[in-house]
Amino acid sequence: MKTLRLLLGDQLNKKHSWFKQIDHNVIYLMMEIVPEMTYAKHHIQKMLAFMHAMRNFAKELQQDGHVVRYIKLKDPDNQQSFYKNILKLIEINSDINKFEYQMPDEYRLDEEMKKITNQIGLAHQSYSTEHFLTHRQDVCEFFTNKKIWRMEEFYRHVRKKYSILMVGDKPIGDKWNYDQDNRKKWDPEQTVPNRIKFNHDVEHLKDEIDELEIGYIGSVDVNNFNWPSNEKESLQVLNHFIKSSLDKFGDYQDAMANENPFLFHSLISFALNTKMLSPIMVAETVERYLKKDLSNLSAVEGFIRQIIGWREYIRGVYWAKMPEYGLSNYLKFKNKLPEFFWHGKTNMNCLQKSIQQSLQHAYAHHIQRLMILGNFMLLSEVDPQRVHEWFLAIYIDAIEWVEMPNVLGMSQYADGGLLATKPYVSSGSYINKMGNYCKSCQYDVKTKFADNSCPFNSLYWSFFLNNPTLIENNPRMGIVKMQINKMNEEDKGLYIKKSKQILKNIEQL
Repeated sequence: MKTLRLLLGDQLNKKHSWFKQIDHNVIYLMMEIVPEMTYAKHHIQKMLAFMHAMRNFAKELQQDGHVVRYIKLKDPDNQQSFYKNILKLIEINSDINKFEYQMPDEYRLDEEMKKITNQIGLAHQSYSTEHFLTHRQDVCEFFTNKKIWRMEEFYRHVRKKYSILMVGDKPIGDKWNYDQDNRKKWDPEQTVPNRIKFNHDVEHLKDEIDELEIGYIGSVDVNNFNWPSNEKESLQVLNHFIKSSLDKFGDYQDAMANENPFLFHSLISFALNTKMLSPIMVAETVERYLKKDLSNLSAVEGFIRQIIGWREYIRGVYWAKMPEYGLSNYLKFKNKLPEFFWHGKTNMNCLQKSIQQSLQHAYAHHIQRLMILGNFMLLSEVDPQRVHEWFLAIYIDAIEWVEMPNVLGMSQYADGGLLATKPYVSSGSYINKMGNYCKSCQYDVKTKFADNSCPFNSLYWSFFLNNPTLIENNPRMGIVKMQINKMNEEDKGLYIKKSKQILKNIEQL
């Protein structure tokens, strides 16, 4: 008798215990289906990266001796459904008597797997993906009976558990967090390293997508595709980052540059989220680098905090709060997403560059996502569900478990402060401080009420004037509260009037 094992597109972990032994009575099933490409109008590079990595993973499994059934997008017998493809394979192979799968990381797929196991009528079993450092419910259990959930507490817990950046029971350098050292504004004299090049040819994959008339956004150079497609290439990206960028990553991780979309960021998020890279391996590799040069402690800690702190915490919040979390709208905002978010044609230079970069590369780093794009969306009172849909569609690393809490919680404050201790919004001054977008923008970042004043300025102050409860009892908003208390009534009225004008004519910005 045989066992059928399903592998999803983000379960490309070659180190999983499933693959330690060759068993010809085990059939591994992978598939490309239209519904997974159309539940959001994804970026074309996102579709291609998943297809390319999945096909390479299946090929490697076959080369290792495993039995693999891979259903390609245009295969004539593709039923374009997880359930129907599984059922057909079971019907063809009457000796299959057990179905196994690794637990999905998205709620919708987790629910679908439960339905499938009930429908196919076989013995079944689910397994861990063996990827994360924590279990689904660890965050929820860690914060039991606590009103406030803070990533920092959970991060320290994970560091202690895995002895990362620790000397005994104390953190290396006697500090847990070096975030204050990681906020240098952009220095144009810095030399940014080139992105690693793979130059994959994925034209045949795009042809399959086009032949089925699957809609997408963004652009791609199909003959020079540079996202990693297997574990080996993912390790190359990681090592390239360590050698060329890690020493500068800490200083400039919050910086933004008009002329460079990548700066000193690692570009490993797609590899991590598809499980081609392991978070514990990444953390330990970067930690070994630190031991060669302790002067890079702030950069190493800042990077590792993202990998084993924020990433694990975000996943825990997702599983603790789904499915209700997906409907979060604490501020009850209902505005539409401006059309220029789909094409980038706006006179606001920071938005134009960040959106067009996202459409070109399926990538923007976290400060562009949070303090340019998300900031503008929140200040413009856009319905957070529309914001979520946009972020899920456009970024190559956007899988719901990690994208949704980051967008609804961290970026849009739609969960009312569970994830973020304050709304992450700013006026134009922060954007001007941390980057050089404002120097080549037709809007004036230093004025408030003129026709060409930076829209962020009036939108920012009107946001708090219209939502005073956000600052009343929040100790992190003390400075904002003090500034508003000092503001004369005329200026308050002008901010609100100006912001209404901006929102009414938002498509003309």
